[in-house]
Amino acid sequence: MASHGLILALGLLVGSSVTAHAEPLDEPLKPLPPIPTLDPKRVQLGLRLFNDPRLSVNNTLSCASCHRLDKGGADDKPFSLGFDGKPVEVNTPTVFNAGLNFHQFWDGRVDTLEEQVHAVVTSPVEMGSTWESVVKRIADDPGYAKDFKDAYPDGVTKPNIQGALADYERTLQTPNSRFDQYLLGNTDILTPREKFGYQRFKEYGCIACHQGVNIGGNMFQKFGVMGDYIKDRGNPTRADEGRFNITGDEADRQVFKVPSLRNVAVTAPYFHDASAPTLEHAVEVMFKYQLGREPLKNDTTLIVEFLKTLTGESGGKPL
Repeated sequence: MASHGLILALGLLVGSSVTAHAEPLDEPLKPLPPIPTLDPKRVQLGLRLFNDPRLSVNNTLSCASCHRLDKGGADDKPFSLGFDGKPVEVNTPTVFNAGLNFHQFWDGRVDTLEEQVHAVVTSPVEMGSTWESVVKRIADDPGYAKDFKDAYPDGVTKPNIQGALADYERTLQTPNSRFDQYLLGNTDILTPREKFGYQRFKEYGCIACHQGVNIGGNMFQKFGVMGDYIKDRGNPTRADEGRFNITGDEADRQVFKVPSLRNVAVTAPYFHDASAPTLEHAVEVMFKYQLGREPLKNDTTLIVEFLKTLTGESGGKPL
């Protein structure tokens, strides 16, 4: 009896060990990489700068004004307001996981977060400032001057302000989504409907563009492959031309960076023009204009249920 009990106990122990250390799944999508380990002094400076309205020409707008961490790192308005109170041209993308994108902005006009900082600070419709003004304001603050000197040998400079902000943004990853836990081997964490929604996401071909660790953000694509979405929507704007405004290449007309789908359930409204108020609406547009397909009954709902599993955590709390 004793040996039988020992064998049973060992079996239970082995079984629990297998469950606790399940192998990651071999899937085309991968979980987020670890949050990068960066100089904490520089990251802390970036955090302060991110929330500092002195980066804008009239001291009214900070990065956090439009990239609201309590709103999925985006804005709950269709179009954020610039320093002058007027709406900008495109919907604000999330800052969460932006460091994993291959380019920044909807039209992909810059490659790095440092360049993105420069473009926003000097934009005539966003912060409207100059680097001469920003560097002076920050350098004239004794607290900033000391902390920059501690973090950078040459103190307060344009590259160092850009670098601190970019380093902070690189730490804004959202790990531990239920889908990431599923990919890491906890297959019980998703419901059968969510798993089926993921299967349909792959089978319909959504994964052809929404791919990689950021489930998007690593390629360009025309908005309206199987129909002219902009024409059907009406009232075209300059922003609707996408990368064409940057390259002048006809092939880039209405081409945009494919957005990441991480945390997509908490970043409505959708698309560069904020024309889809709900996730269901956005999925329906994708079916019609990107895939040219009519989804089978309930498939839109199932895919939306899967997309909701992509919501991660920030600071240890779900978004």
